[in-house]
Amino acid sequence: MDIRTRRAYDEMAENDGYRVLADRLWPRGVAKEDLELDEWGKEVAPSDDLRKWYDHDTEKWDEFRRRYARELDDCDAADDLAKRAKDGRVTLIYAAKDENHNNAVALRDWLKEKLG
Repeated sequence: MDIRTRRAYDEMAENDGYRVLADRLWPRGVAKEDLELDEWGKEVAPSDDLRKWYDHDTEKWDEFRRRYARELDDCDAADDLAKRAKDGRVTLIYAAKDENHNNAVALRDWLKEKLG
C-alpha cells in the first residue's frame, strides 16, 4: 500500500502510479489534458455541503475529518479506491493550497486506516 498526495498545480511524477483527482470541482486554470489523470474521483470527494461547511478553516479540521470519514464509510467508490490502493501506488490529486489540511490528506488517512 502506497498512497500519496500531490497538488494539481505540481508536476506529475512518473512514479505516481494511479492518479485520482480527489476534488469534486475541477482545479482552476488547469487543462484536463495537463493533469494526466486515471480517474476523476468525484464520488470520493467530500459532499458539497461538507466542503462548503469546512471552507478550509483549520479549526474545523478534526470535525471535517470525522464527517468526511462517515461519508466515505457509505461510499462504494471509496471501497473501490481502497482495493486499488491495496494493490499498488495511488496518488490523490487536490487543488487546495494547504498541503496538510485538505480532503486528499483526509482521504489518504481514511484509506490507510481502512487497509490497516
